Amino acid sequence: MNAAQLHDFHEQFGWVTIFGNGLAGLWALAAHQFPMFRRKALWWFTGVAQFTIFVQALLGVILLNKGYQAQQFHEFYGFVAIIAVAIIYSYRHQLKGKTYLLYGVGSLFVMGLCLRAMYLRR
Repeated sequence: MNAAQLHDFHEQFGWVTIFGNGLAGLWALAAHQFPMFRRKALWWFTGVAQFTIFVQALLGVILLNKGYQAQQFHEFYGFVAIIAVAIIYSYRHQLKGKTYLLYGVGSLFVMGLCLRAMYLRR
């Protein structure tokens, strides 16, 4: 895969990351308010959505190694999204009674970081 193809994949997969985290955030907020949305599948979906951020970062590092130059702060927002996932995960025990709220707001925040990273490039 050449750098142009990898860049296109990175960009398209960015939308998977954005929509995945957005949906996970909305689902978690719904689960916070309405117990009928509290399913084990929520945690699997959230885990996969947040894992896509790490995949995106890996793809970005590979792109940089292939000589692609990103816009200023693009990498910054990507790595801040990784740090945000780590912070959300680390607070899950301290906010045990508000776990759904934590992951809801946190996933939407991560979605916003990813959107910001994507639109910096244009």
